[in-house]
Amino acid sequence: TEYSRVILALTAIGKNPTEVAGYNLLMPLGDYEKTIWQGINGSIWALIALDSGNYEVPKNTNANIQATRDMYIKHILDNQNSDGGWSLSGDISDYDITAMALQALSKYQDNDAVKRATENALSLMSERQKANGGFSSWGTANAESSAQMIVALCELGLSLDDPQIIKNGNTILDAMLR
Repeated sequence: TEYSRVILALTAIGKNPTEVAGYNLLMPLGDYEKTIWQGINGSIWALIALDSGNYEVPKNTNANIQATRDMYIKHILDNQNSDGGWSLSGDISDYDITAMALQALSKYQDNDAVKRATENALSLMSERQKANGGFSSWGTANAESSAQMIVALCELGLSLDDPQIIKNGNTILDAMLR
């Protein structure tokens, strides 16, 4: 995820991540095995970074397995938990990771499998959303989980006023502001 984070930062400030002191920082994302070695975070953030500038996946001649967007999408889908969300490990979904996966998959909603996975994840998030509109991660209410979900909803083109994600009249934004 280190390369993905730097790619996102450079893209955000209008710099070209393919020309940084003679290095193409996108190149490591062309190596599928090295990108996903740490788990689902690798594929999530690789997609987000690549899509941040609509970058092509570079041809990495040093890679044992050349990465593609479809491979990263499949990796995310293959790691969806039975409850509809995602986690770093195990089968108990984490709100932050689920929201990040939704962000990564947001641009691929024309894929039926991605659309189903998204619907399942949104149902889980709605079901487990707190009465105050927010989310808890590891048993603690926090702004990060809510912020990640707000970004996911925005990327999916969903309103923060969507009835599915309002609890007792409270939106996610209401919870964050508290």
